[in-house]
Amino acid sequence: MNYKNTLDWMFSCLPMYQRQGKTAFKKDLTNSILLSNQLNNPEKKFKSIHVAGTNGKGSTSHMIASVLQEAGYKVGLYTSPHLKDFRERIKINGQPIKKMEVINFVKNNKSFFENHKLSFFEMTVGLAFNSFAKHNVDIAVVEVGLGGRLDSTNIITPVVSVITNIGLDHTQFLGETLPEIAFEKAGIIKPEIPVVIGENQKEVMTVFKKTAKENKTELHLASQLKINLKTDLKGNYQNQNLKTALQTITILKDNNFIISDENIKEGLLNVVPNTGLLGRWQILNKSPKIICDTGHNKEGLQYVMKQLSEENFHTLHIVFGVVNDKDLESILPLFPKNAIYYFCKPNIPRGLDETKLQQQCKPYHLFGNSYTSANEALKAAKDNANKNDVIFVGGSTFVVAEIV
Repeated sequence: MNYKNTLDWMFSCLPMYQRQGKTAFKKDLTNSILLSNQLNNPEKKFKSIHVAGTNGKGSTSHMIASVLQEAGYKVGLYTSPHLKDFRERIKINGQPIKKMEVINFVKNNKSFFENHKLSFFEMTVGLAFNSFAKHNVDIAVVEVGLGGRLDSTNIITPVVSVITNIGLDHTQFLGETLPEIAFEKAGIIKPEIPVVIGENQKEVMTVFKKTAKENKTELHLASQLKINLKTDLKGNYQNQNLKTALQTITILKDNNFIISDENIKEGLLNVVPNTGLLGRWQILNKSPKIICDTGHNKEGLQYVMKQLSEENFHTLHIVFGVVNDKDLESILPLFPKNAIYYFCKPNIPRGLDETKLQQQCKPYHLFGNSYTSANEALKAAKDNANKNDVIFVGGSTFVVAEIV
């Protein structure tokens, strides 16, 4: 098997939530534990930080990893989904693992995957933990895929657990209310392991306090921090993620990690070069200004649209695509009516057809033409824009993935 064949097999033979949606989701840790045992429990061979939350967990994870790298630690980083290459999900000191590592892992364990019908996500988490153990990382920052309590990553016992915030996303799996979703995220809280809570949301604090009490641990509220540090991640929404990362670093220092103020400052200013993070209020072009952002649910898009409204432009062009299980009623009211829209279908099986999206946007007074791909839509936007315009690309991680 070469790298392309390996990925083709993974994407086609294994159920994968990102491509298929609900049918690929498994609410069970049995397979994760089975695979861990098969691999000789690699997650027990390194220290870890576990990061959950509706929004901001990717950015927060990358900030923490960058600071730890500046402090001289060998840092594993597991995040999802990827934008361009599968190996973005599994990095060591900002570098994706080698293609041969992916090929060999699948080749050596293929019959096990098939016999136990492992999901794409279960297998990928196994690969990540196996790689981190094999490369002797000092610590790994592990981002939860979906929820927390029954997520494949939830077999680790971390140094600190982090929950960035709670919003209404993936409600078909995690619950219809904020407290129900908070219960799933709170599932990463472990006995006597400190917990960082990014945003102090009164609707869910009761859930977190109850779970912390049951686990004889304490909550550390990041929102109370006063900060005067900056990060190279551009979105205004990064301010809260910055506080969450800093509160986490403080707990690591209390656990004998040696991290100086200079390490923190440099780590936060160099998140992109240190970790390769893409798609967070990323400026792709100056004139016309082209911005992309992976925000895709109500809470995330509220921040993004507010920042977009503060941009100076003659005309605003929006390249917009979503997945077919997106709750459009919750997000479409957030989008500006004074923009020209370029509707497109993300290039995955569960992408919503561009003409259907176009029709569903009309009652919200969001008008424009439809295009069969994000690149085609972006090309049309560029052709129509003058140098004083702004083009924004978003709505789905998968739309951004096609154009970065």
